[in-house]
Amino acid sequence: MAQQTIGFIGLGLMGSAMVDRLIDKGYAMTITANRSRPRIDAAVARGATEVATARDVAAASDIVMLCMDTSDSVESRMRGPDGVIAGLKPGAVVIDFGTSLPGSTRTLGDEVAAAGGTYMDAPLGRTPTHAKDGLLNIMAAGEKSAFDKVKPVLDDLGENVFHLGALGSGHTIKLMNNFFGMTVANAMAEAFAMADVAGIDRQQLYDVMAAGPLHSGMMDFVSGYGLRGDPNQLAFAIKNAAKDVGYYAKMAEDAGVDSIMSKCALGALREATETGHGENMVSQMIDFYAQKMKP
Repeated sequence: MAQQTIGFIGLGLMGSAMVDRLIDKGYAMTITANRSRPRIDAAVARGATEVATARDVAAASDIVMLCMDTSDSVESRMRGPDGVIAGLKPGAVVIDFGTSLPGSTRTLGDEVAAAGGTYMDAPLGRTPTHAKDGLLNIMAAGEKSAFDKVKPVLDDLGENVFHLGALGSGHTIKLMNNFFGMTVANAMAEAFAMADVAGIDRQQLYDVMAAGPLHSGMMDFVSGYGLRGDPNQLAFAIKNAAKDVGYYAKMAEDAGVDSIMSKCALGALREATETGHGENMVSQMIDFYAQKMKP
């Protein structure tokens, strides 16, 4: 599988960490710029080949990987005369590692199949630090034959690699996962802010909560900022959390049901984004709640 050529689009925090890992594992990498140069330049310095368009990435690659922020971004890179589909090699596999709307994923799957390739969704769990060490959780879905073809590469990126069934299943489960995680993160952030209002020491609050069944990794991520001032244990921006929980609510709406539990987390995340907190990490929602609670 090391002879397979890989194209990568979307070198943000997570994407650049994944590219570093794949270069370390000896894969030939083709990349294209999206918004900023520093991570592209760093990847080129380590041996990646930069090309001008997503079509050029596809033309050079047996496996095309995307790690984009929204479904709109994925669609814009997939379609059009300079898109991935236009340059796709016969038999190529395209993998969307981002968190996208399942309906969009299934539509793109049909378009990729018509062009002679196979589309997979494989959203990610854990952080860019885990990506650098090949320890991601990968929620892959799509044709089993395509999954078997790319699994050696996924194993180089992830500690836990799941095949979850038909195309779109990965994104569906990821949205459920992120809805739950962001709801827990917001609850913990508000609890720390409420501790300040009530005159309770944050460390004592954490110690009591962590001693029982409430203890979780997400609780510890938020505590990293709440207790030690480190926001990067959960390197996930508030604006991205708002997008993901919004996608979850949209998925529920498309299914003809009403999500009750997502409303509070989504409202808070959107308000925080609209009031200038969007670039901060999710654990810094503590500051948003603290400002809201000021008399």
